[in-house]
Amino acid sequence: MLNRKLKNSELNRKSVEEAKKAAKTPLIIILDNIRSLNNVGSVFRTADAFLIEKIYLCGITATPPHKDIQKTALGATDSVEWEYKEDAVALVTQLQEDGVEVWAIEQAQGATFLYQYQPNPYVKTAFVLGNEVKGVQQQVIDQAAKVIEIPQEGAKHSLNIAVTTGVICWDFYQKLGTKKSG
Repeated sequence: MLNRKLKNSELNRKSVEEAKKAAKTPLIIILDNIRSLNNVGSVFRTADAFLIEKIYLCGITATPPHKDIQKTALGATDSVEWEYKEDAVALVTQLQEDGVEVWAIEQAQGATFLYQYQPNPYVKTAFVLGNEVKGVQQQVIDQAAKVIEIPQEGAKHSLNIAVTTGVICWDFYQKLGTKKSG
């Protein structure tokens, strides 16, 4: 059988402890005022898949442990570093002072389309994702000063934040040329 589906035992995945100690993709995800706990859990799972450095949960975004986060995170809250910060604007300011390049993921005037974006391999990067209805707060966009937009061709004007996180993390990961360490 040429394309036999692999069993979980054949995937050679890291243990939680190995994932915590592994070299990280130099990317931080900031979730600002995310309402859906399932979205939060999905972002944790994506962050685990690409060994994202850290997730910040801001504003009304729920934090682990919570059964609805766990339902979609499937344990990734144990392997991905995270921290709660009440104020996303203050967090963005602090990260910038620490040398992190912060990009809001939003549809905005002057945005860089994702296919045009090229990560700087020598600078740590943070992506801010906003509320499912209102998007990234304008104050955060103003502070970030850089915006990435995922081009969309259909009738709807946005993607779910869990889907958006998967798209931007994969794009960042593959553009940096990160190799599977198996």
